[in-house]
Amino acid sequence: MKIGIMGGTFNPIHNAHLMIAELARDEFGLDKVIFMTSGTPPHKKDEPVIDAVHRLNMVRLAISENPYFESSDLEAAKEGYSYTADTLAYLKALYPDDELMFIIGSDSLFAMSTWYQPEKIMSLCAILVFERDGFDENLQTKIDEMKALYKAEIFLIHAPKFEISSSMVRERLKEGKSARYMLPDCVLSYIAENELYKRDDLH
Repeated sequence: MKIGIMGGTFNPIHNAHLMIAELARDEFGLDKVIFMTSGTPPHKKDEPVIDAVHRLNMVRLAISENPYFESSDLEAAKEGYSYTADTLAYLKALYPDDELMFIIGSDSLFAMSTWYQPEKIMSLCAILVFERDGFDENLQTKIDEMKALYKAEIFLIHAPKFEISSSMVRERLKEGKSARYMLPDCVLSYIAENELYKRDDLH
C-alpha cells in the first residue's frame, strides 16, 4: 500500500491543500492520504497559530467527503514540539510493509536540510514535491542535490501553482473580507461559529 502524508499547521486548511493532496494521490497511485495536523511546529514559533483542537476539527470537516483522505491527531495531541523524523518513524512502525510518501512544498524542500534529522526523514519515505511561488527556480537542481546528499527518492507533483495560502486566508478574515471558495464552506462555517481569526484576534 502507498500512503501519502500531508503534514501542516493547517491554520486554516484551504482548498489548495486539498487539491494538491488529491493530485498527488491520483498521480502516484496513493491508497490514502493522511492529513497530519501539527501541534506546536518548531519552525513557526513566531506565527500566530490557533489551538490545535480547532485546526484538527477544520481538517476533519474539510476531508470528510473524500474516502481516500483521513486525519491523524498524532502530532496535534503531543505535548511540546513535533518533529517530522519522529512522526515518520512512528508511521513506519505502524505500517512496516507499506510505502510512505511525504507531500511537501518546494519551500520545505529547500529548508529540509535544516530540519531535525533530515537523513532519517529521507530514509523513511519518498518525497513528493509541489511547486510554490518563489521556490521554483533551481528546483530541479535542489532535487538532484538532495538525492545525491541523502540517497533520497524525490518526485515532482505535476500540479498548477496555487496562489492560496493560509496566511492570505487569515489576513482576509482579519480584515473582514470574503474567503469564500478559498476553503470549503464547512470550514468557513466552523470559523464563523467559533469566532476564529477575528479582526482583533488572530489567535
